[in-house]
Amino acid sequence: MRPIIMSSHYVQQQQQISKVKQFFSQQLEQKLGLIEVQAPILAKVGDGTQDNLSGHENAVAVNVKAITDSRYEVVHSVYVDQWDWEQVICESTQRCLSTLKQTVETIYQGIKATEKYVSDSFGLTPFLPTEITFVHSEALRKMYPDFTAKQREKAITQEYGAVFLIGIGGALSDGKIHDVRAPDYDDWSTPTCEQYMGLNGDILVWNPVLEDAFEISSMGIRVSPEVLQTQLSITGDEDRLEFDWHKALLESKLPQTIGGGIGQSRLAMLLLQKQHIGQVQVGVWPAQTYTSVDGLL
Repeated sequence: MRPIIMSSHYVQQQQQISKVKQFFSQQLEQKLGLIEVQAPILAKVGDGTQDNLSGHENAVAVNVKAITDSRYEVVHSVYVDQWDWEQVICESTQRCLSTLKQTVETIYQGIKATEKYVSDSFGLTPFLPTEITFVHSEALRKMYPDFTAKQREKAITQEYGAVFLIGIGGALSDGKIHDVRAPDYDDWSTPTCEQYMGLNGDILVWNPVLEDAFEISSMGIRVSPEVLQTQLSITGDEDRLEFDWHKALLESKLPQTIGGGIGQSRLAMLLLQKQHIGQVQVGVWPAQTYTSVDGLL
């Protein structure tokens, strides 16, 4: 590539992005006891290791010349980069709502610590609330019965500032789901009380720059062998039980975990109070985006 001359403002912005990511990475490692594993890691197409998330994402697939008749993939959108994390839990004592909530609070503490670092280092005014509020998607539906799912998210995050919305993927009392979630990924079907189900959810915050709800993370306790079979039956995807990963889980060869994804560029965009994700991420954008967003290079 030919050399590109960078402005001092651009260099400063890149340094800020890097520092935000580094600081929050340290928060994840320290608060959750995680070990960083370098990525991307390619998985063989069709073995079930890669989840299909909502079913709409397209995986990046490659051929490996040294391996005959094999294709490998990594699920990664042009617009998404994230911290993917997993933590082993005890099936008998930790597959419960309290574990989910405690983990969410720990992650949110890391976000708040990073926000303070941004404020101290770059002079930006903090805006996130001290605590995150827990709301089940069924309770949210009843609060705003005439709203769409996205309108509900906007209303609740505008009210509380930061919300963990529990129960994403399972049918609510009106027969609809709040949002799609793969049946072989998070547990969205386990009852937690008479009214509610689901051991997963999304971290949503109010973004004062966009004046809208802003998703930072989707996460949850992963499916157990029993939950895997139940959810695949609900969605009619029992054929996935023939995948290698699914067989290993059913045979109890894999540990029970809680995990999720946290958007790296989304967090940097939020805490650095940017208007567009292209200001913190290398990407390809329509021509009108470059002219309408200040500082987008």
